[in-house]
Amino acid sequence: MSKHFCISLLLFFLLSANAQNEIILSGTILDINTQLPIESATVYFSNVKDSTIIEFTDTDKNGLFKIVTKKYENSIFFKVNQAGYQSFVEEHTGLLENKDFGKVYLLNNKYALNEIVVVKDVPIRVKKDTLEFNASSFKVRPDSNVETLIKELPGFEIDSQGKITVNGKEVSQVLVNGKAFFDKEGLMILKNLPAEIINKIQVSDFKTKKEELSKQESTSDFSSINITIDEKKNRGVFGKFLGGYGTDERYESSFILNFFKDKQKISVLASSNNINATGFSMDDVFDNMGGGRNGKRETTAPPGKGITQSNLAGISYSDQWTKKIDAVGSYDYKNTTNENESKSKQVNFLPTSTNFTDAESKTKNESTVNKANFELEYKINPTIRLVFEPTINQSYSNNNLISASKAQNDKDEPINESTTKSNRESENITLGNTINFNKAFTKKLRNLSFVFNNNYTVNDSDGVTVSKTLFFQNNRPNIDRNQNVLNLNTFTANSVDIEYTEPITDSLRFRIGVDLDWNSEETDLKTYDFNTSSESYKDLNNLQSNYTNSSRNSIRPKAGLSYEKNKYTFNINSSTAIIDYNNYSLYLNKDTELNQKYMLPYANAQIRYRINRSKYLSFKYDYDNTLPTPKQLIPVANLSNPLVTIIGNPNLKPNETHTASVNFKNYNYRTRSGYSLYLKTNLFLQEIATTAFFDENGKKTTTYTNVENTHSTSIGGNWNQTIKNNAHVFRYGINCNGNYSFDKGFTNGVMFSAKSTRLTPGAYLSYDYGELLTIAPSYRLTYNETKYENSAIDANSNVLHNINLQTTSYWPKNWVFGNDFGYTYNSNISGDFKKDFYLWNTSLSYGFFDKKMLVKVKIYDILNQNQSATRNINPTSIRDEENTVLKRYAMFSLSYKLGKFKGKQKKSYKKEDTE
Repeated sequence: MSKHFCISLLLFFLLSANAQNEIILSGTILDINTQLPIESATVYFSNVKDSTIIEFTDTDKNGLFKIVTKKYENSIFFKVNQAGYQSFVEEHTGLLENKDFGKVYLLNNKYALNEIVVVKDVPIRVKKDTLEFNASSFKVRPDSNVETLIKELPGFEIDSQGKITVNGKEVSQVLVNGKAFFDKEGLMILKNLPAEIINKIQVSDFKTKKEELSKQESTSDFSSINITIDEKKNRGVFGKFLGGYGTDERYESSFILNFFKDKQKISVLASSNNINATGFSMDDVFDNMGGGRNGKRETTAPPGKGITQSNLAGISYSDQWTKKIDAVGSYDYKNTTNENESKSKQVNFLPTSTNFTDAESKTKNESTVNKANFELEYKINPTIRLVFEPTINQSYSNNNLISASKAQNDKDEPINESTTKSNRESENITLGNTINFNKAFTKKLRNLSFVFNNNYTVNDSDGVTVSKTLFFQNNRPNIDRNQNVLNLNTFTANSVDIEYTEPITDSLRFRIGVDLDWNSEETDLKTYDFNTSSESYKDLNNLQSNYTNSSRNSIRPKAGLSYEKNKYTFNINSSTAIIDYNNYSLYLNKDTELNQKYMLPYANAQIRYRINRSKYLSFKYDYDNTLPTPKQLIPVANLSNPLVTIIGNPNLKPNETHTASVNFKNYNYRTRSGYSLYLKTNLFLQEIATTAFFDENGKKTTTYTNVENTHSTSIGGNWNQTIKNNAHVFRYGINCNGNYSFDKGFTNGVMFSAKSTRLTPGAYLSYDYGELLTIAPSYRLTYNETKYENSAIDANSNVLHNINLQTTSYWPKNWVFGNDFGYTYNSNISGDFKKDFYLWNTSLSYGFFDKKMLVKVKIYDILNQNQSATRNINPTSIRDEENTVLKRYAMFSLSYKLGKFKGKQKKSYKKEDTE
């Protein structure tokens, strides 16, 4: 009997046993005065003893509800809640058989007496576009964090990387009391904020600042979570300290401290390690061990090239200075040093032949970044709000490269060899600011918004390159270079968005406005050859020096309609951009000017239909035109690479694209199962493509051209379910994503086409036994195939298998034993690279002082097999590459969690204060 059959049989018996214990509860909720059905009323059953929620649902348009749940012997409350009505409460001795509660009537608050009983433990409330969960209705351990609480909420899923989805919609931001708390994504909050201080968890559609201020409907497919803290516990400090040292001089250290006092919140963090963790880890089992939990990482690219030493520090602040002024700010410092050794094999496809290139490189890249953000929101009066968002970003980098390559043709004849050694230093400063102004008028939904953005960036680089390139065919002269390259680039962008909204009816709104843009970019490139006589770089190389200037000014009138009623939201927008696009180049003392004017149309539409609380359907369409870049337009040769010359094409036309997508999401609260489907297609009526010419020595000259009627289509879906049976929790799901694209280009004057197919099916299962054990196997397959026309080969394909098993044991008490075991197999990679490898990480920890302190021993890559070998297939080449990765090391670490909370302080009065 196979193991797969045994697992299936076990699941069958579990489901069968569960079905035999199920009962059906139903009824109808009506308005007592109008006798009309009440839609979207929350119906739920809770334990009389501790108010724990047993099961819940909502009513349909006919006021009907139906719940399938397990039998329950203890006393329960049957409760109904809806905004604007008094709550209905009825006690029952148990739920032991099917029951029809018949017609249940609610009394509208406007008819109620003064003595109204307020029910405070309503588990879920629906407030227009916001779903609100009462944290006290979902029981977790006293020492649990927010992540544990969220996992108990129906419709919520959190993967091993901390990504949250609610009813199939990904969460793009997590706020605390309406404000960002250090990181927008909320990973800090999930792992560190205690569940016991949480009052509500609110879920709504994500809105941009403009949509938020103007109270427009959201146009995003993402969700936003807002966590509100109980006022009785809204003062405190919490954080985590970690330090570890291991073999091969590996180390990690970090701390985060969060302070909050009513509206004021301050976070401070710092981290340093040399194990490829460039951020702040929130993994309780593996900490910063190369990301840990390897089964969830992207399988189509290496998790990182090289080994990185990282140091970071930051502070975040938010407060309400006055009743009218809110302030949020942050500062981040990051310093990284990355070292990598790489080797690659690449096949370039020509119409009638192929070239092969073997390359090796060694790099060391250092960077330092200082970044500061600030947001000041001023509520001038109840109808006017003003928001300032200035930013500053300063960075410095030092990049070193040593590389060598050899190329040959399909006759095994050498065509070129190249060696390069370079060092480049650069400094970048970016200043930016956004101003949002919004005016609401007396008439509901009438609105005026003004958004101003400006950005100024200057990048100054200084580099030295020494290279030698040998050519072996047709007596082409070799190229020796010893050069100093100076490049100064400045970029300025300013934009204004003015929009006025006029309500036609309560559901229909008309928008009119204009977008104004002023962009300019200037690049001064100077290359100096080494002068052996003076032993200095003073001879200007005119062939590799160039000055370019580009400006783009546009005015874009726009208009749109929005319709929002009941479950429907419809948006349509149209605009026309009048663009003045000027490009200038000074090269070899010759002026080149390209002054072009465009009148380009744009349009988009969105239809969203919320079938019910769990089902959601959306359709999007977008028509877009994108201008060529100055690099693609200016007909001046870029000779910086001896093996590649790039020349622009002044006759290029803009990209013209139609994009359409459909999304459907469904989550069933009762069965705790859900699925989502999507389809997206891009039709490029006109697309900018590359055209490459290879000579007999493999030297490539690239320019650009327009091709017509290329396209790409993506389709996919996923399904998941959670089954809870006392201490047993099963979570399992399947997913599959596919992509098909049709590309065109030119090689040696011959048009080629490539039809690429990509499929990534996968499946996962996790089993939790109470708070003692977690077992989570997963599998993912990635299949790539490309078929060519007018190329040296007809087709090529590759299959990547990823298998992963994660286990975590919390027994005996205070011990945590984690294992993360993965296997990767690459079916069609060059023989010079290993096709498969195992990666096994393990961790054992012991907690004391009420689990506030953890002593941990971790081993990364126990089998010492980790590697980074990848294959990349594109329309003109296949590239196999291997990079340096972390190998086996062991580490001992000590961590400590801090958490103290209390409520608002009561004001004390001295006797003289009352006299």
